[in-house]
Amino acid sequence: MTNLQLETRQGVIRLRVREISQLFNSLDPDPFIERDLDDDAARYIESWAREINHHGQLCLTVDIAEPKGHSDQQQLIEAAVRNYYGQMVDLARNEFRELMRRGRSSLVIGLVVLAATMFAAHQAAVLLAGYDWGGLAAEGLMIGGWVAMWRPLEIFLYDWWPLRRKRLDLERLRDMRVVVNLPAINRET
Repeated sequence: MTNLQLETRQGVIRLRVREISQLFNSLDPDPFIERDLDDDAARYIESWAREINHHGQLCLTVDIAEPKGHSDQQQLIEAAVRNYYGQMVDLARNEFRELMRRGRSSLVIGLVVLAATMFAAHQAAVLLAGYDWGGLAAEGLMIGGWVAMWRPLEIFLYDWWPLRRKRLDLERLRDMRVVVNLPAINRET
């Protein structure tokens, strides 16, 4: 087993950068703690986190080859990672709430349409009882009513699972331990 496979198994995500600024989105003018992580760095961290057992604790190890300017890079990077993934958790939570709101609205609309089409199907069956196509009209109305229930059932049975998994993954990333490794400085006196 390689060292990388062993680290991944133990929940370690190793990220090597030349300098601290590579971790952050260069277009974001906020100070480091409020800045967004660089898209490539965030994708890299998230893809490695998906490879690690969902029940294990994560640890992000950042190796900085050329540290510049910031005295406490450990605290700075740890706060920035927690802030970034905290915001991502909030966005995922809001996305889930929006899906559930849409599901409730769809359910109300679907039930109203289903009730209306069932009533119309019953009326069609009674009024058109003597015609060959009366049964066809009644069945068509019933099918239309059940089709109106498709979207709410899809939301409540299937669509919420990926959003829940995404939120749980982001919470793991928000809460992961962050370790910053700086190169040893050779001092000749």
